[in-house]
Amino acid sequence: MSKYTWNEIGINEVLAEKLASNGIVEPTDVQAETVPILLGGSDVSARSQTGTGKTLAYLLPLLQKLNSYSNAIQGVILAPTQELAMQIVRVAEIYAEPLNIRVQQLIGGAALKRQVEKLKLRPQLVIGTPGRIHELLKIRKLKLTDVNNVVIDEADQVFQLGSTKEVEIILHGMGKGRQIAFFSATYPDQMARFEGRWMKDPVRIQITPEHRVSETIDNYFVVSDKRDKTDTARRLIRLLNPSSALLFLNDTDNIANWESKLSYEGFTVEALYGDADKQKRAATLARFRDGRCQLLLATDVAARGLDIEGLPLVIQLDPAADADHYVHRAGRTGRMGRAGTVISIVMPQELFIMEKFRKQLGISLMERTMFRGKLLSEEELREATRPFAARHEAKLANRSEAAQARRQENRNDASRPEAKAKTGQSELAKAEVSGLVNPLAKPMAKPVSTPAAKPTSKPAAKAAPKKVERKKEGKNKGAPKWLKAKREAEKKE
Repeated sequence: MSKYTWNEIGINEVLAEKLASNGIVEPTDVQAETVPILLGGSDVSARSQTGTGKTLAYLLPLLQKLNSYSNAIQGVILAPTQELAMQIVRVAEIYAEPLNIRVQQLIGGAALKRQVEKLKLRPQLVIGTPGRIHELLKIRKLKLTDVNNVVIDEADQVFQLGSTKEVEIILHGMGKGRQIAFFSATYPDQMARFEGRWMKDPVRIQITPEHRVSETIDNYFVVSDKRDKTDTARRLIRLLNPSSALLFLNDTDNIANWESKLSYEGFTVEALYGDADKQKRAATLARFRDGRCQLLLATDVAARGLDIEGLPLVIQLDPAADADHYVHRAGRTGRMGRAGTVISIVMPQELFIMEKFRKQLGISLMERTMFRGKLLSEEELREATRPFAARHEAKLANRSEAAQARRQENRNDASRPEAKAKTGQSELAKAEVSGLVNPLAKPMAKPVSTPAAKPTSKPAAKAAPKKVERKKEGKNKGAPKWLKAKREAEKKE
């Protein structure tokens, strides 16, 4: 937070009281830097990391400059996605109410006829996506000639999405004395070209460029083969068990595949598509915010500008395309000084990307490994996986050293004279107790030897009766008569 108050940077009492009632006592750095310049009428190109309060930085001075008695549209805010536009609308309605300012959303995916009907209520501020506002201009249902304040939020993404021509047509439909403000977390090279084309001597504001990723965020990566990514993601979510997590993919075509796999593992999963209609996106985000859905799959475009309060975890199933995309993904967590965690799942051949992000963003981006229900660093893993024998030997060595120290201490104590005397007395006492030494006992008489008794001889055992041999009889039994007669004759001879 800055050292200024809302009144000191030019915000009126009505808005200051509304901010205080919402628990926002003082402005952030980007708000303190930007609000006075916007109130002064200069064009602004502000760069500040996600989650630092950029929305209020441009919304408060814009609302304060609008004339509530006029029925003309005086201010326009452009956003790259439907969801971001709706988030801005929700914040704008809160602070526009005490100023009697009417706000109208104009986003794609909603019914065009219904939006045209609502324009008849004469809003002073419209907030929407470039495509829908351009469409309404084309059919002459929207008049912007009285607009003198325009803000492009997430300007870098608006230009990258191919909305440059649409934005240019919208700007040409406004008054020449318009004030333009760009707000973004990154500053690609093409931003300078657009500033020179559309702005007049813009004031560039850059807040904490050395910390593009919030210092309250822990950044890690886990190495996995491509075929094991689903299992790695499953184990990681089971281990961390977050209340909610945002999962990023680079390719929209892979979202349905991941959604089915994670659902099969027992997780409640929703997918956020950039081209989904307003009602479906709103319902998906409502379930995610309410906790009915634990995991939300999205691409960079679909999740642009998402503000999920208290989101604890971001998992990058695919590594970010560049450092700027990493900043935007990481910015979904750790907002407004809260703690958060970002974990990237990368293949071995993608490790160089992590090293590149570490250098470009100046962050601590370390590898972690899942082992026995814990997420361990390299040193912790080395200690946990040391052979049991080595750990056992180390314990024995420590015990041996301790025992040796005790024995040496006992020897030192025994060498003292008073210790020797005590030792002699104790040994004598032990001998008396055991009966080995008894000074009062008489000497024992010599035992009388008695002749050894002669062993009595046992009676001789009776000779065992000779067994009658029945061998030959057994042979004759069953033999024919002529064989028996022959054997009898041989016996007589």
